[in-house]
Amino acid sequence: MTNLILAAIAALVVGIVIGVFVGRSGQGTTLRQRRAEQQIDELRSEYTRYQAQVNEHFMESAHLLRRFNDVYRDVNQHLARGANRLCNDEDWMEELAQETSKKRLEEVREDAAEPPRDYAPKSDPKDTGTLAEDFGLKKGDKAQQA
Repeated sequence: MTNLILAAIAALVVGIVIGVFVGRSGQGTTLRQRRAEQQIDELRSEYTRYQAQVNEHFMESAHLLRRFNDVYRDVNQHLARGANRLCNDEDWMEELAQETSKKRLEEVREDAAEPPRDYAPKSDPKDTGTLAEDFGLKKGDKAQQA
């Protein structure tokens, strides 16, 4: 009977030791998971702060540009009123209006982009273009082709 009790106590001690090891190994993974989740939460909050800063920057930029455009318009109107009040010469006013419209057209032309071509331009009008059937063929090749 004492052997049976000793065997039961030994089994209990071995079970407790195994349970402690298994419990600690399980706690290590949950601790690592908690740390990873904390890092993910920190990264998310940092990303959210960054997004807020970017949005704030662009909102302020838009506001400043709007103010700049308003001031530019006010200066332009002030100059136009001054020109109307100080200069009564009708020919000069018409010339000023024409120059302004010419400058605007030139600005539009400079901004316009030419669409891409699907051919190479000819260097000499007598040459055949790159889309011609005999382009790149020698004269002897033309006779064989016919």
